[in-house]
Amino acid sequence: MSSENRKVLVAMSGGVDSSAAAALLAKNGYECIGCTLHLFDKETAILNTDRDCCFSSEIEDARAACDLLGIPHYVFDFREEFNKNVIDEFIAVYKAGKTPNPCIECNRFMKFGRLYSIAEELGCGYIATGHYARIDVCENYFLLNKSFDSSKDQSYVLYFLNQKQLARTIFPLGGLSKEDIRLFAERCGFDNAGKRDSQDICFIPDGNRVAFFERYTGRKTEPGDIKDNSGKLLGRHKGLIRYTVGQHKNLGLISEVPLYVTALDAENNTITVGTKEELMQNKCIVSDFHWISGKPPENKLRCTVRLRYRQPETEAVVYTDTRGIVHIETSEPRVVCPGQSAVLYNGDTVLGGGKIIG
Repeated sequence: MSSENRKVLVAMSGGVDSSAAAALLAKNGYECIGCTLHLFDKETAILNTDRDCCFSSEIEDARAACDLLGIPHYVFDFREEFNKNVIDEFIAVYKAGKTPNPCIECNRFMKFGRLYSIAEELGCGYIATGHYARIDVCENYFLLNKSFDSSKDQSYVLYFLNQKQLARTIFPLGGLSKEDIRLFAERCGFDNAGKRDSQDICFIPDGNRVAFFERYTGRKTEPGDIKDNSGKLLGRHKGLIRYTVGQHKNLGLISEVPLYVTALDAENNTITVGTKEELMQNKCIVSDFHWISGKPPENKLRCTVRLRYRQPETEAVVYTDTRGIVHIETSEPRVVCPGQSAVLYNGDTVLGGGKIIG
């Protein structure tokens, strides 16, 4: 990593991780500038009284951390772009009968998509975030690696980063545990040292996706048929958004064997259910695949794959066809959920990822 420009734009969410990231960088001699992206208002989300995220209190927490560190803090308004690139996409994916991952879209188009341009405007050589991941260099090639703390690893949601971006990015927390970070934050005197982690989608802090969908679109979810794989009618569902591939609870069906959602058909507003054997697959295809190296391998690739954020990796054989579609065959059957991302690994190193289409 070059030390010519040690000025760093630090993404500050108001949480303990980003505050600790800024403190670690300042401690190591970097000139830090705090940056908070204003992505939406309270009115956009449906809130429980004790939950808050990315609103005025988050901005104030970020500003307080910057004040304590003696570094400048800026807030940038990207609410319109967030609606377009994240929330509208989230709604569109659900309407298509798939399961979105808005955290990846937010990181890709908003956080990292915007931070580099802001850094350039402010004369910063790097950007930094509180993500739990690592960047290593091997023969002038930048590697995106897993965090040392496997329970917090976020490399899955960063597969879209390219060589140019990795060269200008710092992840100060990649070699530390969450426990280490909280202790460090306490020693720094941060008020948010004990602040709990957000477990939900930031713009749906109460976790009620159905209520958010209906409020944002202005329309109710429509009931439809539940069928088995032979087309036999088994019951009625309460709206596609309430279900995802692999779900087996709250189906409202009586069956001698456990049944799971195996497919969602948005065009006909139907859900197909089947046994666990019918659900599990060992093949999937992936579009819009991003290879961190910049190009796909020429031959079949043996690696591991993660098909959902918290799903364990499994061994796989991968190849890319002439259309650029990536084909993945896993050694163990997995739940394949269209709309989610398939991310490939070689040990701790992320090779790339893309959207599962089938």
